[in-house]
Parts: sequence; structure tokens; C-alpha cells
Amino acid sequence: MLKNFDCGELRADNTGSEVTLAGWVNRRRDHGGVIFIDLRDRSGIIQCVFNPAVSAEGYKVADELRSEYVVQVKGKVSLRPEGTQNPGLPTGAVEVMAESAKILNTSRTPPFYINEDSEVEEGLRLRYRYLDLRRERMRDNLILRHRIVKYIRDYLDKCGFIEIETPVLIKSTPEGARDYLVPSRLHPHQFYALPQSPQQLKQLLMVGGIEKYFQIVKCFRDEDSRADRQPEFTQLDLEMSFIEREDILNLIEDLMTNLMQTVKPEAHFPRPFPRLSFAESMASYGCDKPNLCFGMKIRDFSAIAAQCDFAVFKNVLAQGGAVKGICAPGCATYTRGQLGELNEFVKKLGAPGLLTISLGERPGNLDNITPEQVKSVAARYINLDRIKEIGHCFKASMGDLLLVVAGRPEAAGKVLGELRTEMARRLNLLKPNEYTFAFVLDFPAFEKNSETGRWQAVHHPFTAPMDEDLTLLDADQLEKVRAKSYDLVINGYEVGGGSLRIYNTEMQKKIFRILGYNEAEMQKLFGHLLEAFSYGAPPHGGIAVGIDRLTMLLAGAETIREVIAFPKNQQAQDVMFDAPSEVTPEQLAELHISLKDNLPTNTSLQK
Repeated sequence: MLKNFDCGELRADNTGSEVTLAGWVNRRRDHGGVIFIDLRDRSGIIQCVFNPAVSAEGYKVADELRSEYVVQVKGKVSLRPEGTQNPGLPTGAVEVMAESAKILNTSRTPPFYINEDSEVEEGLRLRYRYLDLRRERMRDNLILRHRIVKYIRDYLDKCGFIEIETPVLIKSTPEGARDYLVPSRLHPHQFYALPQSPQQLKQLLMVGGIEKYFQIVKCFRDEDSRADRQPEFTQLDLEMSFIEREDILNLIEDLMTNLMQTVKPEAHFPRPFPRLSFAESMASYGCDKPNLCFGMKIRDFSAIAAQCDFAVFKNVLAQGGAVKGICAPGCATYTRGQLGELNEFVKKLGAPGLLTISLGERPGNLDNITPEQVKSVAARYINLDRIKEIGHCFKASMGDLLLVVAGRPEAAGKVLGELRTEMARRLNLLKPNEYTFAFVLDFPAFEKNSETGRWQAVHHPFTAPMDEDLTLLDADQLEKVRAKSYDLVINGYEVGGGSLRIYNTEMQKKIFRILGYNEAEMQKLFGHLLEAFSYGAPPHGGIAVGIDRLTMLLAGAETIREVIAFPKNQQAQDVMFDAPSEVTPEQLAELHISLKDNLPTNTSLQK
């Protein structure tokens, strides 16, 4: 090794030790004939002092050093003089008096500061990702990711799980997103697909008697990128045999609880994890991945609104709509400008507008409110008793602000769900190191595709329906069928999802028929799975947890790109490698592929 200590591990106990260090020049300072070098490696930073009185040769090398030069330093650890200690560094009590140094490599001036946590345009960071990885924040994020994955592996190993790798080149089957296709050279005009998940493979492992399987696995989906989504992502994939839903939920809750206590001990999170039905989540939070770190539940007061002489309410309710809202605590003093911003916010989400009801400017018992204290364009149409009734529905007090949206029930709920999060941001209710885990259960099994009019699986076609809803499959009431599925939600993000699976051939065929597959299509796409079920498949189920999203949340990052070593940008491009890119005609010919531009049939374009 070119070093016998890491820079970040030196402490007062090492005083007097002869050390050999190697790393990058983080910062260079020349103080009147003595040069100070902050030397950095993965473990941290140590100050090295180059004094010509100690080593003229070492001082000469230090005079040549610049930021990001790679250097080896030999010297003796000593306590820093009184008054020069740096309490902001773990190594701040000591320094290395350099006796010699060797430049291992020079460096060009980097395109951005590496020794500062300054804002850098993301495209530049991704173009020079290998430099970005040297920065403290990125280093810490990757170490956190390592610790998360290591803990998961160790925990599941103790629970009797076996880690098994599954193929990356598989058959293309319809499972929700677009596949990434890989052409086969040996089999012209045929393609592999990169797995969207190892869904069928882990089910086949259960048929194979593995009973407890897991994998930290790469998955691929050709979807538009966003802050918490990448074309390729990593998940904990887990499957168990001979279990019920509670077994999986309890396992994941215990795993996450112990994981947080190990890698994020400063975090606060309530236990046991709350469990909400899909219907309850949509009704109270306007989405199926609610952030439970703050209140402001959505309230439906349509029954009260029906008794009000307010035309907006009457018109919406007459068309089968609903009147819903949230209570923003202490916001009754919002200015006209602030209320206007909120109105524009909901309009951008598709709502016709926002009705606000200010319940007096000072805190107090709502029963004592007077007509003069109520501020709203609807106040003249709603008497004071109704205002109080509405306020009590929200469990509001004087000084609160009611934010109301009227429209189609589902649409109004979704808008209020977004507004709820926006108000939490404005009110600083989202605190660092505050986490709320929750399970969302009893999702619908099917939904209609608005374009094709066909039924499709909400999760995937291998999810088992609830036993008590099986009669609805044959009663043409598919919209009421619930699935044995569940999501793990953290702070408003879906971090994991799973289900109990279908393990009976006839039931699986029935579901395929509901989804529009005929017998020939079933055999072509899923024949291997249907045949496997005929050989004694056990009851089984599992879950997949997104490693990228989980790490993003625990790191306090805004996108998963901050916790992935080499991510794609928002256009699914790798700007460092310049991928995707063109390939040679020879490569295409080997794969029996020809390229063709699909131009519109337009004579002007053809000319």
C-alpha cells in the first residue's frame, strides 16, 4: 500500500506516530514560508504542514502542489498548537509534520470546486461525474447506500433468505412499462428484453422450493425520467412461500425499523407503521402514497354544502361532484396576494379555482366566532351556523384557513392532496430526520385503460384478488375487486410494493382472460409460468423495495440521481459516456437490423 493510515482516521492518540498518507490536495495555503496542505482521501481530511526547517525537499514538493494533485506524504503526527485546532474536522486536533512528499499525479483545474459544497449545474456534474464523486456529499451518499444494502443482506441472511441472481436477458412480456429490447445475433429478428423486475422468475423460484429468496437487483423500464425514477434502477426483490400478507408486512416493518436504527439513528419515526386502505388514503390524502408527517387531512363536507345557499356548491353537487377541503392551521391572516398564489396553484392542477374561508385572525374557540370575523367570497351565502358546522367538520379553530375545492370527487381529492403538500412546505412542516412509514393496502385489482377501453391490472397480472371479492370476477363488477397488494410509503413516496401472488393455473388463466388474452396468447407469453403452476406451486408472495428511493430519502436528497454513482439525466442520457449513441453499420448488419426514418407522408417533406 502507498499509505499506512487513512487521512480521516488520525486522532490525538496517534501523536508521535510515523505515517504515510496518500490522497488529493483539497486545499493549499502558503503562510509566510510554511505551506499547509489539506490532504483528502475517502475517509476525510488531515492538515499536513511543510516547513523548510523540517524538510527542505518536502517543502519544495509542496510548493508545486495545486488542487486535486495526487500526492503521497510521509511525516509525524503532532498536536496542533493551542488555538489552531479545527473543531469542525474529526482530525482537527492533530496535523502531520511532513518530512517528505511525492507527487503521484498532477491535475488540470477542475470545471467546478471539489472542496466546496457549492451549487453546480447538474449537467456539468454528470459530465464530470468522476470528479463529482470526490465531493463530500456524494461520498457520504454512496457510503450510506453501501450501509443500507449491507444491512439488508445481513438481516435477510439471518432470517433464512437465500440471495439468488436471476437472468438479465429474458423474454419480453407485457408487465406495465415499455421494455428495453436486446436483439439476438444468433437468432435473427428475435429479441431479449431487459427485466422490468424479476417478477416471474422469483415466482418460479418459489415453485422450485426455495421458499425464501431475495436479491439486490437491477431493473429496467423505458419510462420518462423524473426526480425519483431512472431508466435503470436497483431494488430489493423478495419472495416467500407459505405465508400470508401479515407475514410480509411484519418482516418489512422489522427490517425497516432495525435498518433505520442502524444507519440513521438520529431519525424519528412512529411505530408501529400505520396501515391505511387505498380507499382511506385517497379520501383523506388525495393520493395512494400519503405523507403522514403532518396533518391537514382532506375533509368531505358535501352533506353540509348541500344545505348552503351557495350556487357553486349546488351546481357541483347536482352534477354528482363533491365539496372537499383542508384546514391550514394559523393561516387566516394570509394576504390577498398569498391567497391568489394558492388559487393559481390549484388552477394549474386543473381545478376551476379555490374557495378560501378565513376563520378570524386571532386564535380562539370557533363557537365564539362572529359574522364579521369570517372572510370569504361565499360568506354572504353561508350563514354563521353553517360556517361553524363546516369548521367543526375540519376540527378547525379561529385563526385557521379553510381551503376548499369543488368538483368531481377524485379530481378534487387529487388537487387537495397536492395543495396539502404545498401548504406543508410553506408552513415548514417537513422537518429533517422526521420520517413516517405506512402501508397502503387493498388496492383495486383492475382499472380500465382510457385509450383502449380494456381492463388492465393495477399492479401486475400475477396479483391475487381478495378472497371475499372472487365472486365479483364473474359478476361484471371488476371495478370493485380488490387485490392482495400493498405498498410501503415513506414521507409521500412509494418506496416498495408487493402482493400475494396467484399460484393456481386456472385462476391465473381467468385473470389473463379478463385482461383480454386468448388461449394462444397466454401460451405464447406465459406458457412457462402456467405450466409451472401445474406442478404444485406453493402459496407465495413478496415485495420489492426501491434502494434508490430509500437511500434518497435517508440522505435527504432531492433526486435519486444524488445517490447513484453514474445516473442518467432527465432525458435518460449518460452525458459522460455520450449514451445512447450510434453504432456502426457492421454491428447492425450482424444483428440483422436496418434503420429507417419514419417520415410523415408529405410531399413537401419528401422534396
